[in-house]
Amino acid sequence: MFRRHPFSRHAVRLAIAVGSLAAAACGDTTISGPSLDVNLSRVAGFDRLKAALVQARQEANGGFNLDMWAAVVDRNGLVVAVVFTGATATDQWPGSRVIAAQKANTANAFSLPHLALSTANLYAATQPGGTLFGLQEANPTNDEVAYGGDAANYGTPRDFMVGKRIGGTNVFGGGLALYNEDGTLVGGLGVSGDASCADHNIAWKMRYNLGLDHVPAGVADGGNDDNIIYDITNDVSASGFGHPECSKAATMIGEALPNTHPIGH
Repeated sequence: MFRRHPFSRHAVRLAIAVGSLAAAACGDTTISGPSLDVNLSRVAGFDRLKAALVQARQEANGGFNLDMWAAVVDRNGLVVAVVFTGATATDQWPGSRVIAAQKANTANAFSLPHLALSTANLYAATQPGGTLFGLQEANPTNDEVAYGGDAANYGTPRDFMVGKRIGGTNVFGGGLALYNEDGTLVGGLGVSGDASCADHNIAWKMRYNLGLDHVPAGVADGGNDDNIIYDITNDVSASGFGHPECSKAATMIGEALPNTHPIGH
């Protein structure tokens, strides 16, 4: 017959402790990453970003004159700030908070040190049959970051997005890459809350107000910048980077932006 040799209580406790440590080590999924861009936070942090948005929103932009959301991400895709213009977070479309962050992420993710692409520039190419069809499904939004935390803090310095990667891809007007006075690509800006053409106009004016518009080149205005392009006829964009018109007023304002708010070459 087999004889039982029961473990001592001390041995059992020791085995449990060792097993727990091993499980914790194997289950540790913490990944260290880059910290928030301090320089961009100074230039486009909460207060400066909100002031730039309020100023741009007060001008004629060809939309419905609605309150707006704006967000900035740094070059690593970390959210620097999220702001709105209304008295409360529900004075503008609640869904536009995440859209603004997606636009900022997209403009940053698909621009390069030598070539800026606005989210408006991506519209035609991402339609069925376009050269970038499917891009809008890339880089999905991090829902835990987008909707985490206390909703009462959304659009404040304590917004749960801040310091985290939001991800997301958005392919209509309102997102622009940010270039500092040295011409260095430092991140992206996203605006949402009105018609997409007005979003673009407001974003362009905000970038101008922030002094982060030293764009090296783009696909618009003879390769000079990343302005919205209105060249779609019968659902075909002549340039391949066109965007639908929203209103005659928005089109006129948008096409004039390089003159009324020239980029900082």
